[in-house]
Amino acid sequence: MHSRWSEADVASLDPLDLLVYSSRLYGADSTLVVWGGGNTSLKQTETDYRGRPAEVMRVKGSGSDMKSIRRQDFPGVRMEDVRAILEREQMSDEEMTAFLRHTLMEPDSPRPSIETLLHAWIPDASVAHSHADAILMLTNNCDGEMHVSRCFGRSVAMVPYLRPGFALSKQVAEVVARQKDLRGVVLMKHGLITWGADSKDSYDIHLELVTKAEEYIAGAKRGRRVFGGVRRAALPPEERRAVAAAIAPVLRGGVSAKQRSVLRFDDSEDVLEFIGAERGQELSQIGPATPDHLMNTKRLPLWLEVPDPTDIPALAAAANAKLAAYADAYTSFVAAHNHAGHPLLDPFPRVMLLPGVGMFTAGMDARRARIPGDIYHHTISVMAGASALATYESLSDEDAFGAEYWPLELYKLTLLPPEQELARRVALVTGGGRGIGRAIAERLAAAGAHVVVTDLNATAAAEVAAAIEGVQGAGRAVGLALDVTDEPAVAAAFRTAALAYGGVDIVVSNAGIAEAAPIEQMEAALWRRSLEVNATGHFLVSREALRLMRAQGLGGSFVFIASKNVPAPGKDFAAYSAAKAAEAQLARIVAIEGAEIGVRANMLHPDAVFEGSGLFSPELRAGRAAAHGIAPEQLEEFYRTRNLLKTRVLAGDVAEAALFFASDRSAKTTGAALAVDGGVREAFAR
Repeated sequence: MHSRWSEADVASLDPLDLLVYSSRLYGADSTLVVWGGGNTSLKQTETDYRGRPAEVMRVKGSGSDMKSIRRQDFPGVRMEDVRAILEREQMSDEEMTAFLRHTLMEPDSPRPSIETLLHAWIPDASVAHSHADAILMLTNNCDGEMHVSRCFGRSVAMVPYLRPGFALSKQVAEVVARQKDLRGVVLMKHGLITWGADSKDSYDIHLELVTKAEEYIAGAKRGRRVFGGVRRAALPPEERRAVAAAIAPVLRGGVSAKQRSVLRFDDSEDVLEFIGAERGQELSQIGPATPDHLMNTKRLPLWLEVPDPTDIPALAAAANAKLAAYADAYTSFVAAHNHAGHPLLDPFPRVMLLPGVGMFTAGMDARRARIPGDIYHHTISVMAGASALATYESLSDEDAFGAEYWPLELYKLTLLPPEQELARRVALVTGGGRGIGRAIAERLAAAGAHVVVTDLNATAAAEVAAAIEGVQGAGRAVGLALDVTDEPAVAAAFRTAALAYGGVDIVVSNAGIAEAAPIEQMEAALWRRSLEVNATGHFLVSREALRLMRAQGLGGSFVFIASKNVPAPGKDFAAYSAAKAAEAQLARIVAIEGAEIGVRANMLHPDAVFEGSGLFSPELRAGRAAAHGIAPEQLEEFYRTRNLLKTRVLAGDVAEAALFFASDRSAKTTGAALAVDGGVREAFAR
């Protein structure tokens, strides 16, 4: 282990800031803690609300992440109160949680960690707990106690596996009180605890012990093929990603039977090596490295293997069958242990392993789909180290059920905020680099959707995606170059969406061009170009999207950005108006043919949206102005006063209408058209 501590960085920090600093050091190293794991604390004297000195322990709050933890994420508990219950024989989790609420220095602070008592009852000022991979390698095998003893000798004590709570805290306190010269405690199949006079002291000891474990494991692994030989070679990169893109919608549809999920594909080298090894399947079905890991990965991954993974129909059939079998097995597992009658959680896997191809992970959004994947990389590493020592072991079935259905974890689920309107959904927007397309992409993202932003201008698409991620969070958008008239490029865009998120739920077919010319003066090339972009482009996008949505089986929504010129064509606008009319008829056919798979299709008829528009080039402005007999600089005002409401139509207005059609607000509407034009009488539906 390499120490990340910098004396220059901490020179002016107070003790609580040092706790924040050290906690972030643990969080920055994923071999120590992963996604919300681990916890730290500091005991110090503070002034209470009456101005009296009080011994207080600042401990990591439940749900906070060590990578980004802040001062306010460390609630303070009064040590006088928590020491008072050390003599109790037992205390339920619910009683303990209720008790800890009464010990808080600030009543509105976050709920303290479930391991608060463990920290409090170790007398030293600073305590740190991690789920270090190297420690788990020592503990998660059939000879775990022997290897911990050989590695650390008498300087480290061992405590058998117990779920976090009062009983575990009391056991650790008794061990530390009994063995005065200890430098740490290993919690079997759980992690490591160290302590010291201050945050640096406990950090240094922590790294020292983990380094010792790493060196011990390295010696055992040297020269060994811990997963056995190669049983299934990985497909070449392009081929395996093509397979992954084809099967992703099937997997996403399968795991979304209870609640819709977003998927993430991973074909990293360590994943491919593990799933292609002789012992990969056997080891994968033993279980997770820690109960904390289990919360995100579930007890077991789905193992999906077929003789030829490039045979997509056979792979899809196997996927559907194995997902159903997984859900049945999980339901039976829960029924066998669910003596308290907890409601069944989502029975589908969070991790899916496809030998020769890679790993898919599932979650409610991109971040939560990434977490089980990141954790499973560490599970693979732990299995490798543990297997080098002896036979890899995990939690018992009873302990695994107890961790997943732990009432305190189930309670956390009730505290989650309501999901946004388009949460768990994926939208693909064409022409999303500016104007109407950009406004729609940003509006759908603000409503919770993941967005694949495509545009002929790759830089513009990337900038919009980056802007969305800046507001909504990493992983919420992807920017792609796309010419909608290029058939292979359209297929590639949907493959990218499948690899990034598992599929697509919403398609906003918006990309278009506009040029004006009287019919007598129009060149055939202009006519053909308008039809190619404004009609054929929508067809190519629709065809690819329908194929994906059929495989996915989750329904979907198309929003076609048509034009006021469909019901009310304009002078000198034949090429644009005719092509847009073709788009409108295509939208109606998509509604007809898509209905059998739950896909809706509706269209919007905007008019005169100048804001950020790529349509209204100087040439088009001049042409439209000439058609109306006005100067180009008068064009926007002409359109404003032409509509009944005498208002400017903005890109955001169209985006709001697009959200209506994309969302379940319009769940019973398909084949419809909605004008966003301020009221143009000539365009009224007749």
